[in-house]
Amino acid sequence: MLDDKILNDLVADVAECLMEKGVMLVTAESCTGGLIGAYCTEIAGSSAWFYGGIISYANEAKMSGLGVSAATLEQEGAVSEATIREMCAGALQFGGDVAIAVSGVAGPSGGTAEKPVGCVWIGWQLAGQDAKVQRCQFSGTRSDIRQATVAHALTQLLALMK
Repeated sequence: MLDDKILNDLVADVAECLMEKGVMLVTAESCTGGLIGAYCTEIAGSSAWFYGGIISYANEAKMSGLGVSAATLEQEGAVSEATIREMCAGALQFGGDVAIAVSGVAGPSGGTAEKPVGCVWIGWQLAGQDAKVQRCQFSGTRSDIRQATVAHALTQLLALMK
């Protein structure tokens, strides 16, 4: 389990970077259930750099809220590179300048041999650019996996923005 202070410090670094660049973050969250947005909004004044987010837990929410195609979900599944790319694009249609999208198997059940518990796809996309997408494998409890996802998503966003 990550310490809240570590995540809060990471978000403060993200906030500083985004404000320096004059861009706003938008999120499309599935397995984290809004946890990235929750950490972002712990900082007073976060509306200067955090646009908002869409929690798209059910496939129907991914389709109606983010424009993920039914064909992608049927062929690739919700936990896939293709879905994350579409989630990033849909988040940017919602607003903001840079998107983070996450979808994964947080457990403790629901994993398969191909997509075991802890398998998480994360995507980052700057408006006007192609998404960068990565498959991660985290371990631990459901909470551990969700927090590791938040930490990795934000750490990689910082690297992308610099």
